[in-house]
Amino acid sequence: MQPGYFRMSGVACEHVRMAATPPGTDDHGFPDGFFRRTDETPDGGFYGPPRLVTHIDDRAVAAVGAIYRHLGVDGRVLDLMSSWISHFVTPPRELVVLGMNQAELGANTAATSRVVHDLNIDPTLPFEDGSFDGVTCCVSIDYLTTPIEVFREVQRVLVPGGTFVNTFSNRCFPTKAIHGWLATDDEGHCAIVSEYFRRSGGWQDPEVALLTPPHLHGDPLYAVWARSAPTP
Repeated sequence: MQPGYFRMSGVACEHVRMAATPPGTDDHGFPDGFFRRTDETPDGGFYGPPRLVTHIDDRAVAAVGAIYRHLGVDGRVLDLMSSWISHFVTPPRELVVLGMNQAELGANTAATSRVVHDLNIDPTLPFEDGSFDGVTCCVSIDYLTTPIEVFREVQRVLVPGGTFVNTFSNRCFPTKAIHGWLATDDEGHCAIVSEYFRRSGGWQDPEVALLTPPHLHGDPLYAVWARSAPTP
């Protein structure tokens, strides 16, 4: 990793793997209620008003762009659960943004095309197999109610060896975040996303890193990513 990045050990993954598989579970082995939310009203109403703001501070925003560049996320890229900004240092050759709010997506100047789609209603991505060189999801993974299905779809639309990068902090809309996310800490969040990769299948081993130095004040920014496994 580049200087200033802190790779996290596999201990975090083991921590949540054990906590997430008690007897009598559903939802791909996660506990009952793990993917429920306090506010189960349709997401379209909650995300209807445009929010043209950043949900992490400038240092964390810069860290998002830096990890995209470090991992070589370029070519044709899909930004999932996107908004008015995608945080690339240099936008990829082609950037498809998929999100809930047409006004926000329309304001994204890096985008070359825009798709309004609610993944919590339909996790199927409206793209052909192998359509993208990379996929990103910034500060939104905690809102997915069927993440395993979404991760399988991401793996399908990626080229073999393509990278799926998830970045997140400790901020969220608590009524719309899943209960499993709210019930754990930063280390647990990294473990949860790592488990999404493992349980959805078709990925190389996920990697986890803290992207902002812990001794500085500001929003912590974590990344969990994996590459689509090559076709046998």
